[in-house]
Amino acid sequence: MTRKYCPDEFPITLCLNGYELATYQLTKADLDDWAVGYLYSEGIINEPGDLKRLTIDEDHGRVLVDMHNEFDAEAFSQKQKHFTAGCGKGVTFFSMTDVKKFPKIKTTRTVTLSYLLKKRHEFAQNSPLYLETGGMHGACLVDKDGNITVREDVGRHNAVDKVLGYAVREGLDPKSLILLTTGRVSYEMLSKAARFGIGLIGTRTAATKQAVQLANFLQIEIVGYVRGKMATVYTSQGRVLNDVSKVAGEQP
Repeated sequence: MTRKYCPDEFPITLCLNGYELATYQLTKADLDDWAVGYLYSEGIINEPGDLKRLTIDEDHGRVLVDMHNEFDAEAFSQKQKHFTAGCGKGVTFFSMTDVKKFPKIKTTRTVTLSYLLKKRHEFAQNSPLYLETGGMHGACLVDKDGNITVREDVGRHNAVDKVLGYAVREGLDPKSLILLTTGRVSYEMLSKAARFGIGLIGTRTAATKQAVQLANFLQIEIVGYVRGKMATVYTSQGRVLNDVSKVAGEQP
């Protein structure tokens, strides 16, 4: 197969109340969702109402955010940074110890593996940037009615921030959602879902040992290698029913 386009990445500086938080490598699509998702995932905002104004300046590679409350830039600059594994070399200000303090996830939603495989296929077919380039990550939310929302980016963390930003802005109920991602689920990826309150994560690749440990502690279900007719259930929350004979069994 010949791809027509290459993946795009641009340096985008996020400014909060006039303070430059950092410059990130991003795909320009859905930058408003990314900004809200990133600020929410990092605990800087708790709801869209915390924001007064959000402006995208693509010409100068800046996202300008104004909050209603004061932002203590000096205190923020002193926080320990944790650089994320893998693509994009993102940064998070939550350690594993911090994430363990998040509320445990309470949801009664259960699904079958065949349902997850079906939604993963729909996700893949509705990822236009990946289909054009072959080099994009994606993140997808599945609601209780089976509707999907997809966001894409050159970085797996950015894609998850984008789709979570959409959920925060739309006021979606996290207990009814499933998060699917093309990227590896590491502890900081797990923390993004946990911060919002999503109880089920599926990925087409692997989850790290640290992410699985945190997921079990926070009562989140992680399913890895969701592709074709295969998957691996890493956790044991009882939210995924194995109705596919070729699916790998639960892992300790």
